[in-house]
Amino acid sequence: MQLNDTIAAISTPAGRGGLGIVRLSGRDSRRIAESILKFTKPHAWRGWSAALADLLDSSGHAIDHVVVTFFESPRSYTAEDVVEIACHGSPVVLRHCLERACSAGARLAEPGEFTLRAYLNGRLDLPQAEAVRDLIESTTLYQARVAAQQVEGSVSRRIAPLKEQLLELISLLEAGIDFAEDDVSVAPAEEIVRRLAPIQHGFGALARSFSFGKLVHSGFALAIVGRPNVGKSSLFNCLLEQDRAIVTDIPGTTRDSVSETASVGGIPVRFVDTAGIRAGQDVVETLGIERSYQAIADADLTLVVVDGSVALDGEDQRIVDRAQRHGRHLVVANKSDLGHMVEGAVCVSALTGEGIDALRSQILAAISPEGTFAQEDGFITSLRHEQLLCESIAALEQAAAAARNFIPHEMLLLDLYGALRPIDAITGATTADDILNRIFATFCIGK
Repeated sequence: MQLNDTIAAISTPAGRGGLGIVRLSGRDSRRIAESILKFTKPHAWRGWSAALADLLDSSGHAIDHVVVTFFESPRSYTAEDVVEIACHGSPVVLRHCLERACSAGARLAEPGEFTLRAYLNGRLDLPQAEAVRDLIESTTLYQARVAAQQVEGSVSRRIAPLKEQLLELISLLEAGIDFAEDDVSVAPAEEIVRRLAPIQHGFGALARSFSFGKLVHSGFALAIVGRPNVGKSSLFNCLLEQDRAIVTDIPGTTRDSVSETASVGGIPVRFVDTAGIRAGQDVVETLGIERSYQAIADADLTLVVVDGSVALDGEDQRIVDRAQRHGRHLVVANKSDLGHMVEGAVCVSALTGEGIDALRSQILAAISPEGTFAQEDGFITSLRHEQLLCESIAALEQAAAAARNFIPHEMLLLDLYGALRPIDAITGATTADDILNRIFATFCIGK
């Protein structure tokens, strides 16, 4: 990948629309734009300004009337000169604009190359760059809000001071080893352990936040199970707020699993409506019941729906026991409008909507870490980040143990660098010059 090239790409989704944008980034962006456009007025390029122009074909004929926006380096997304050409959203026009730009000297951008350049040019760090992808792929407003916070640096702000403390400790020990003849004081073992403690605690808290962050990023699966005719499909439709499953008074209407994804509290949830569990009446129903059991095994949370208008029977209890063996579950007593209360169950009425909001809250409370629906700022949503943090925490624990056992600092530094490398993989590399600069900035070496 040649990062000095000027790149071009269509930045809007495929298909027809009111507008479509072709984006150019690189030092030749203005020259290429001038070669394929004819401005309606004498034009002087000014950063963060827009102008009207005609998009020309190879013979000089106007193809479209466009708006050209210029973002001057370094105040652009990539920190390079960026030109955005807003055409009418015809695939033919957009493709022509892109082809003309490439024939004038640009090349097609690789996947993610605009954001890669933003990272390499210092506009974004790695967590922010990854959050751009999450923002684009978000399916709920809450996911988008979390990704936007990460683009603004919410994760980076939590990591940065901890990384700074780790670098200070590394610099201190390196100075004591490399410049011992200058009488640079090195912290005793107790001081090293004391300095490590807040770093371990901070990285540990951030790693633990992934238990909630993965729900925000990936959502979870929820199975709705129970005996026939207890209102599973009605509850399924009620939670989705649409008629997705067929509902009748005939027991066993649902013969196969039906799934649909919807948002609960901003978290994407894949609801699975299952066949009623009873002694199979025929081969098809028996297969459907087997899939119901499989849905319980695969789900992150199971709703066991019972008929709230009658007492629980042995079959209800067997289903509850099975769901309990497989993990988190809630017992939901449907038909609460008929007046019967089931002890320990969430009472709802799929007919009237009574209790549905409370059920959604109970779902979030059951699936979230420690039974609470946390919405703290700066939690991680990337499995890669969680694994790297755990790797760093393990190295920090080894460093603390080495300090307590009075292991020489040369060996202890190996653990500290082992803790720094995974953090660098999250935020970007720390060079040897960074360490040396800290040493000489902190200590009066050679005076």
